[in-house]
Amino acid sequence: MTTTAAPPVTAVSFEQVTKSFGDVRAVDSLTLDLHPGETVALLGPNGAGKSSTLDLLLGLRHADSGTVRVFGTSPREAITAGRVGAMLQSGGLMGEVTVRELVRLACDLHPRPYRADDVLAAAGLTQLAGRKVDKLSGGQEQRVRFALATAGANDLIVLDEPTTGMDVTVRQAFWATMREQADQGRTVLFATHYLEEADAIADRVLVLHRGRLLADGTAAEIKAKAGARRVAFDLAELDAGLAEQLRALPFLTAVDVSGHTVRLQSTDADATVHALYGLGLYPRNLEVAGLGLEQAFVAITEAEEAKKEAGTC
Repeated sequence: MTTTAAPPVTAVSFEQVTKSFGDVRAVDSLTLDLHPGETVALLGPNGAGKSSTLDLLLGLRHADSGTVRVFGTSPREAITAGRVGAMLQSGGLMGEVTVRELVRLACDLHPRPYRADDVLAAAGLTQLAGRKVDKLSGGQEQRVRFALATAGANDLIVLDEPTTGMDVTVRQAFWATMREQADQGRTVLFATHYLEEADAIADRVLVLHRGRLLADGTAAEIKAKAGARRVAFDLAELDAGLAEQLRALPFLTAVDVSGHTVRLQSTDADATVHALYGLGLYPRNLEVAGLGLEQAFVAITEAEEAKKEAGTC
C-alpha cells in the first residue's frame, strides 16, 4: 500500500501578486511561500518594494492582481484570529499611558494572550513598565513595539526594521527571543538594512529589487549566486599608473584601492590572481574568499540594474 505525503504547511503564500502606485510598480508578479519555523530576512535597496510587500501581507493594502494567503485564509482573517503579530516602522504609540498599561491593553485585546508581565520581561521592559511611553528613547520605543507584536501566541511575526535604535546588547537579546519564537514553530519574517543580522539570523534570505524577487535561498546560496569572489592584498608601492594596471586585470567586477591595500571582486579569482603575478608584483597578505552577504547583495542588485540599462539602450 502506498501513501501520499501530505503537502507542506504554508504560513504565507504570494501568488503572482502585483501592486502599483501610479506609474510605479512596487510589487511585480511576486510569487513565494513561507513555512512554519522559518526565520526569513527580506532585503532590498530603498524602493525595492519591501514595505509594500509587508503591507499586502498584513492586509493594510490590497493587491491589484494575484493572491495573498496567510495560513490558508485572507490576511485580515488571520489577523482577526490572532495568528499574526507585527512590528512596523510607521505608526505612533499612545503617549499618555505607561508602558505596562499599553502592553496590558495589547494582551487584553489579543485572542490568545500572554501574561502582560511575561511580555514585558521578554521585551526587556520590566524596569521601564511604570514610565510614560512618551518619555522613552527611540530604542526603548522599539522594544515596546516588539512587546505589542508578541502580546499573544502568534503563528507569524512580521518585523519591519525591528532593531533600529537598539544598542548591541538589546539587539542580541531581541534576536535570541526571535530564535525562541522560530524554535517553537512560528514563522518570523523581518525586513532589515543590517545585512549582518540577516547573515547571522535568517534561515532564508529574499532579495527584492523594483518589486521583483531576484534571489531566494540561504545566506550562503545568496553569496554564491553573486558569482564573484573577493581578492585582497597589500602592495609596498602603489602609484596611479599601477592602480590603472590593477583595474585592467581580467574578470573584475569591482576595484577598491585604499592606501597600500587593494580589494577586488572577480568572477574568476584564479585567473585574476594569475594575471596579478604576471604584472611582476609581489602581493602581501593575499586573501581570496567568498563575498560577504552585503557584497553579494550589492553585486546582485547592480547586475540587475545593468541588465535594465542594457535593455533600454
